[in-house]
Amino acid sequence: MEKDIQKNKTVPLNIPVLANGDYNADVAEALPRVSALHRWIARKLLDMLGDPPFTFVLWNGEEIGSSAAFRIARVRIHDNEALHQLLLNPALHFGDLYSVGRVDVDGDLVGFLEAAYRASASATKFHKLKTIQTHLLNRPRQNHLADSRANIHHHYDIGNEFYELWLDREAMQYTCAYFPSPDMTIEEAQRAKMDHVCRKLRLKPGDRVVEAGCGWGGLARHMARHYGVTVSSYNISHQQILYARERARAEGLENKVEYVEDDYRNISGGFDVFVSVGMLEHVGRDNYAVLAEVIHRCLTPNGRGLIHSIGRNRPELMNAWIEKRIFPGAYPPSLREMMDIFEPHEFSVLDVENLRLHYAKTLERWLARFDQNEAMIETMYDRAFVRAWRLYLAGSIAAFTTGSLQLFQVVFTRGTNNDLPWSRAHLYHEE
Repeated sequence: MEKDIQKNKTVPLNIPVLANGDYNADVAEALPRVSALHRWIARKLLDMLGDPPFTFVLWNGEEIGSSAAFRIARVRIHDNEALHQLLLNPALHFGDLYSVGRVDVDGDLVGFLEAAYRASASATKFHKLKTIQTHLLNRPRQNHLADSRANIHHHYDIGNEFYELWLDREAMQYTCAYFPSPDMTIEEAQRAKMDHVCRKLRLKPGDRVVEAGCGWGGLARHMARHYGVTVSSYNISHQQILYARERARAEGLENKVEYVEDDYRNISGGFDVFVSVGMLEHVGRDNYAVLAEVIHRCLTPNGRGLIHSIGRNRPELMNAWIEKRIFPGAYPPSLREMMDIFEPHEFSVLDVENLRLHYAKTLERWLARFDQNEAMIETMYDRAFVRAWRLYLAGSIAAFTTGSLQLFQVVFTRGTNNDLPWSRAHLYHEE
């Protein structure tokens, strides 16, 4: 009973609850009685996940809980087949089952996911199962040229109107914001992020900048407007390119910013600055040598660059459900893996910053706006889409707060370049 949440399909739900949340006795009567096997499966699942502090509530109302003295949530499993699927492949099936309403969570969704991540992080049985299933069942999609277009289309071309409902209203930044002050609005924090990036790159009027993966083009316009540079931005999302070009024309920047609908592998020309914010996750580990060659051939002798990417403390694949349903082909690298971009051509790493908690706060702002627009989003797509994206956003918050994911900004230049700052003062003082 898999559902492609991007295709707006309706899935019939044979679960013992009505749309208003009331118990549906007619459907419940058709389900098998809770047996000793079902109880064993629920306990086995808790054990495999590292005995997390929550309770499973089976379709007859019976509760199977962990040994934790304080349990933060109830996970309602509405049919016996859902229970079997959770045991067989929890990393993939929980997201699918939650999306279509066969599994529910009573309590704070983010808190529940944080507890699940913390418990499973040291659960040997879970990691063994996940490793086996990754190689046999949950293999991530590739990022060859044709594959990359399909992967990007799957996530970014589902409608600009959707993203406009919950991203910042100024630049449509779908990447980690920067919160020098924790009470900033998402608009203020995204402006701060763009300035933080520009100061790290020490942009100056006349610089030629190439951007690999531009989203809806906000950073390119910001660099051109506030720092006097010219920008060539590459992106393979058709909808994003159309949006970016329209905004550049409306803002009078079409002579300063060029949006190129093409893959980063086809970047050509010479540039003083290379920047990539939020694209490396889509490049794929096998293509780092290609990206390294692109940077090497396009960067001037004293050129400098910055790569901003979700990452990990150690190599690990993306969550199977997110990779399959939300971000196909995604891979967040460790810092050691990122060095495969810099080492082959002797680039020097100048600065590394981890903005992990800034991304958690960014996602909290996004989720709040998403929830404010829930009814409109459900009208645009369907209920399963809303539940899937809420789970994705909530799960991403939990991944950053528990340290499962990191956010790296790496500044680099050629190893022979001696035009280097003597301190970091330029990062924190507004021009």
